[in-house]
Amino acid sequence: MLPRDLYRNDPEKVRAMLAARHTDADLDRLIEADREWRAALTEVEQLKARRNAGSKEIGALFKEGRRAEAEAKKAELGAIGNRIKELDGRAKELEAEVARLELTIPNLFDPSVPLGADESANRVERTWGEPPTFRFTPKAHWDLGPALGIIDFERAAKIAGARFAVLRGMGAALERALISYMLDLHTREHGYTEVLPPYLVNAASLYGTGQLPKFADDLFKVEDRDLYLIPTAEVPVTNLHRGETLAEDDLPVRLCAFTPCFRAEAGSYGKDVRGLIRQHQFHKVELVQLAHPGRSWEQHEELTHHAEAVLQGLGLAYRVVTLSSGDLGFSSAKTYDLEVWLPGQNRYREISSCSNFLDFQARRAGIRFKPAEGGKARYVHTLNGSGLAIGRTLVAVLENYQQADGTVIVPEVLRPYLHGAEVITGGDVHGS
Repeated sequence: MLPRDLYRNDPEKVRAMLAARHTDADLDRLIEADREWRAALTEVEQLKARRNAGSKEIGALFKEGRRAEAEAKKAELGAIGNRIKELDGRAKELEAEVARLELTIPNLFDPSVPLGADESANRVERTWGEPPTFRFTPKAHWDLGPALGIIDFERAAKIAGARFAVLRGMGAALERALISYMLDLHTREHGYTEVLPPYLVNAASLYGTGQLPKFADDLFKVEDRDLYLIPTAEVPVTNLHRGETLAEDDLPVRLCAFTPCFRAEAGSYGKDVRGLIRQHQFHKVELVQLAHPGRSWEQHEELTHHAEAVLQGLGLAYRVVTLSSGDLGFSSAKTYDLEVWLPGQNRYREISSCSNFLDFQARRAGIRFKPAEGGKARYVHTLNGSGLAIGRTLVAVLENYQQADGTVIVPEVLRPYLHGAEVITGGDVHGS
């Protein structure tokens, strides 16, 4: 969340940000509730001072034998006490309202973010690789996978419903190979420590990273429990250090995790109903960094390059896009999307989002560090990115490496994870 001094002292800056993000967060009510809360606290303190002074005065009046005046003063203090009790109750209500409203205000975005209402204003920063050319019309993965017998949408719908898939044989093996390849790359070459977190988290964790309260409808909640299925490993991994104060020498913290992810996709009705692009359950390797505030932008570039390295290793053409103010995530100050080329759909599709949240999440989650030279603890900066979304990477491999006969070439970096298999055909594996 934003520091209170910001909307108290510079509300127009926050108001301009909200307008650029095209959000309807109620800043006016937040400012008014905060003003009322502080006014109530001030009045309580003033009344308590009057009550304390009056108590001493009553004692003096009784000593002087001025009983009637003393009793009148007691009655006056009784009324003050009632008013204090009333104001205390109101102050607690206002404090809770301020805390609730603060959680609805998104992060300020960096000046380098392009202004715009939606993804049409996103800015392409660079491209890598050339989209493959085919002497035949390339198929989409929702045709390739079932024809090969490695993706089964019909049986998934039977056992779970829409937006699920069953991977079979080489489909399941390819998914597992991608997971292993990404984890090995990030841990062995990029310096991340692998963690395997819980797949269920409490509400405090989701408030900490910004999924609650705004995205409650996109979450799967366990009935009658303070537990939610994770929408991304960002939530448990970032919250590993919730409420902690790290040493400055501990920074940066680099963590990666493979987890399933679960999303209700409440706001995406009718979008990407075919295939693996938008599923209720999918796998992802997530990269999380806790950074020193003075180095987080440098680490944002680093983390993005770590995600890009996966695509480069797989030989998949992609582009890097800076999201516009209207397309930016709630907690992010700046996000690069990596968009991979999908020939079966003849378009680039997002496969990773790499974001710098500055201290926005750290304030919500209470993650600080103690400066080495001493002084007051400061909030860390948090960053994360997909390194990568597994299902979408599988889609990209199938569509980019397909052949005219419907088989799929296995990228070289994945072959060691598939016992040397070079080609996927009919669900079987053929070595060299």
